[in-house]
Amino acid sequence: MELTTIDESWYQRLPGMRERVGAGGVVVRREAGRLLVALVRGDGLSGLLIPKGGVERGETVEEAARREIAEEAGLTDLLLLDNLGARERQSYSRDRWQVTHYFLFLTSQIAGAPTDPRHEYSVEWHPLDALPSMFWPEQRALIEENTMRISQALAAKDS
Repeated sequence: MELTTIDESWYQRLPGMRERVGAGGVVVRREAGRLLVALVRGDGLSGLLIPKGGVERGETVEEAARREIAEEAGLTDLLLLDNLGARERQSYSRDRWQVTHYFLFLTSQIAGAPTDPRHEYSVEWHPLDALPSMFWPEQRALIEENTMRISQALAAKDS
């Protein structure tokens, strides 16, 4: 397990720090009347993550989000419901300023087979209203701050 502690210093941009654009997604599904969110566990990190990563040349941020979700969570049956905005922080290596755009997707998939060739990931489903410990505080905050919006987007989709 890593011993990295994420504190406020990760959210301060240092002078001259290059920017990297990323994308990811909050993927939800329904089960027994509850909303579950897909989170990934990867590379020995202690907390869970929202699947996300860098935008590649020629991709839109939405295309990158879909690719990253497939690579890290193995989920590919994704219905776009909303754009949840961007969050910013230093990269894990602390050498770049990471601006990550997040989207809300609905899926009916339960199991996923991650395809990332460089990292070991597994997907876990957790209740939207009872999130576990997460590695990046801004990712947990993104979900918590958008809980009502997520519920409303699913309700609108059903109507």
